[in-house]
Amino acid sequence: MGNNCFVMKCGGSTLAALPTSFFEDMQRLQAEGIVTVIVHGGGPAISDTLGKLGIESGFVNGLRVTSEAVLDVVEMVLSGQINKEIVRRIQLTGAKALGLSGVDGHLIEAKPVANSHEVGLVGDVTKVNAELIQGIVGMGYIPVIAPVGLGADGGQRYNINADTAAGAVASHLGVEQMVVVTDVPGIMKVVDGEKQVLPVVSVAQIEEMITSGDIYGGMIPKVRAAIACIQGQVQEVVIVNGSEPNVLSKVLKGEGIGTRIVR
Repeated sequence: MGNNCFVMKCGGSTLAALPTSFFEDMQRLQAEGIVTVIVHGGGPAISDTLGKLGIESGFVNGLRVTSEAVLDVVEMVLSGQINKEIVRRIQLTGAKALGLSGVDGHLIEAKPVANSHEVGLVGDVTKVNAELIQGIVGMGYIPVIAPVGLGADGGQRYNINADTAAGAVASHLGVEQMVVVTDVPGIMKVVDGEKQVLPVVSVAQIEEMITSGDIYGGMIPKVRAAIACIQGQVQEVVIVNGSEPNVLSKVLKGEGIGTRIVR
């Protein structure tokens, strides 16, 4: 896909809270010939709907325990509600977007994760139909992808963690840099009594900071998620706050915004 394309991962709840200016920035980039491929999550909305329906579901090491009943809700919320909400918001800016899930056109093929006896129908990505994404992009649309995958035989659906799905999509497209849009300005560290954003950190440094307690609480899953995106071709991931003005343009111009996580 070359340098005119980047993959962006965003949580469903983060996207819902993003200002209109974020989507306008995306539209400007599209007009300049720079393509965004979006992979989104939606954990809180899924949990909310499961609660309303009275369906039990817990987590094991950050992965949602997924039965067929849970999977129905995952697909409904991700591929239906959240996916279409993102498409609508992009289209309101005048940009063109097309929403699909990993099921459509065999976009994401998956196999059960190693600990499927604990988590049920959660998948690891084995293949991404990059040609399909390139075709959508070639027609002038921004692909918006919900991370539900299919087994090789096409019969079984799998719930796929959005971060690992985004990393796999980026890798199969040959993209070296990925952007993770969140609600924090980057990885913070207290220096001389003040919280500062670290401009660049390596994966090894992050593990050290988790051990030392510099990275704690809700930031741990965010950085672990970003690390999960660094796979295959992907060399670095940038964590940025989506409410920052022109954030995507700034990342692509290398303006030192957010935190770059490098191998």
